[in-house]
Amino acid sequence: MAGSAATLPAPLPATAASSRRGGARKVLPGFNLTLGYTLLYLSLIVLIPLSALVIKTFAMSWDQFWAAVSSPRVVASYRLTFGASFLAALFNVFFGLLLAWVLVRYRFPGKKIVDALVDLPFALPTAVAGISLTALLAGNGWIGQYLEPLGIQLAFNPNGVVIALIFIGLPFVVRTVQPVLEDTERELEEAAMCLGATRWQTFSRVILPAILPALLTGFAMAFARAVGEYGSVIFIAGNMPMVSEITPLVIIGKLEQYDYAGATAVATVMLGISFVLLLVINGLQAWQRRRAGAG
Repeated sequence: MAGSAATLPAPLPATAASSRRGGARKVLPGFNLTLGYTLLYLSLIVLIPLSALVIKTFAMSWDQFWAAVSSPRVVASYRLTFGASFLAALFNVFFGLLLAWVLVRYRFPGKKIVDALVDLPFALPTAVAGISLTALLAGNGWIGQYLEPLGIQLAFNPNGVVIALIFIGLPFVVRTVQPVLEDTERELEEAAMCLGATRWQTFSRVILPAILPALLTGFAMAFARAVGEYGSVIFIAGNMPMVSEITPLVIIGKLEQYDYAGATAVATVMLGISFVLLLVINGLQAWQRRRAGAG
């Protein structure tokens, strides 16, 4: 009797017993309350301002809207904004991959400092970045004074726009690719090289397929960030209409002229393009998760 009593399990505490009967206690409030707070926050911060933008645009007739968004000056700003953003994102894909590779695969003095400097464009105010780049690349700047006599002008023209967008977009590629490189299995690379693969074959057939979704995601994020950039560009672009004027500056100019309808029309076009970019980014991230799960 005593032996059988000794083998009985100890009674569960009241909290443990209740958690087993009714499920684990939730740290946050219930679904209905948290969903309500979420929708309220999104409505106040995102949905209501964007809805006001779209409603203001719908007050225009189609002819007025088309005239506002297709004028030669606005079309030239589209061309510069999206063209420069695309070139900057391509540049960042290549050099961002190299930088992520060095940070992951090599050890060298000052590595932590370099790794921290990658995030500098995130923390630095964009206006400060634009002023710093202008001080470096202008005709009387530290670097520009040596390049301008050679006929190379990097400030106050579209070249300056591309450079500014490269600066603010680089961290997106590095921080997207870096964790994927850290998770790749080096044994596969060693096996490929043992089987006689060259360095290029190892990279193109083993490494690149593993990091391609992350590269595409980083490209899309850098491109989307560059499309809406304003502060770092206006100081180095020169802001010449039809030459070096970006679309956000066109919107600001219309607002300063009290052309609210025209500003909202151009902003609506940019909003639609931003939604498309957001869908592309989400699709690439979902593809990356599926590939990681399959691997």
